[in-house]
Amino acid sequence: MVSFVSVGSGSSGNSYYFYTERSGLLVDAGVSLRRMKRDFAVHGLRMDSIDGLLLTHDHADHVKYVAVVSEKLGLDVYATSAIHRALSDLRFPSSQVESRYVRIFEQGEQLRLGDFVVTAFRVPHDSMDCSGYFVECEDVSVCLITDVGQVTDEIAGFIGRCSHLIIEANYDRDMLMAGSYPKLLKYRISCGTGHLSNDECGQAIVSYGSDNLRKVYLCHLSAENNRPMIAESTVGKYLQGRYGERVELRVLERRQLSGPFCLTK
Repeated sequence: MVSFVSVGSGSSGNSYYFYTERSGLLVDAGVSLRRMKRDFAVHGLRMDSIDGLLLTHDHADHVKYVAVVSEKLGLDVYATSAIHRALSDLRFPSSQVESRYVRIFEQGEQLRLGDFVVTAFRVPHDSMDCSGYFVECEDVSVCLITDVGQVTDEIAGFIGRCSHLIIEANYDRDMLMAGSYPKLLKYRISCGTGHLSNDECGQAIVSYGSDNLRKVYLCHLSAENNRPMIAESTVGKYLQGRYGERVELRVLERRQLSGPFCLTK
């Protein structure tokens, strides 16, 4: 059985965990180890079976606690060479990964970690570098795409292959444009190297998702420019038109654990 939890999803901290009875895969460490341990304990999840830690990119809400998590749990940290270089320049010591735990995992490469086979692919975002991950285990295939400015042909291909999709629905366009953000920040968010809107997320799913898609999880919602009900309603309308009731839709919590979700049929 393959399961998944989101420890946190949003600008306050991101971390995702995929696991089986024997194996575990952690993606991003923007949430403190103390909180991670607390949430895992509440839900009866083990931390001693994690096989590795993958990073999507170098922004603080994804990597702030990476060194602490890596050292305390003895985890290798897999990311592109550009991301690892960026981590060494960040100002907070909790991001300084010890050299013995640094593992280079470039986009286009495939990696086996425990029960999981992971493929990294490029995601357009205004960070030093940004990767999405296609995770395969048993009959489950999960595509994780967060902090994505636009859906490229490569990303569309992975969406089309997955049975489960974790995808950003960051902002409602009307809320963003009518909000208090400076004009430059609004442009940065919506320009193609920022984030996906609810509508862009929904359009991508129905345009590229296959008939084998089972579940969709919306991640990285903005606290200022979105609301869970708005994101769910907007994306849900797209899914309803294409899939009817066949695809389950969930919104991941920003500041607390979501799940566990069983991904196996």
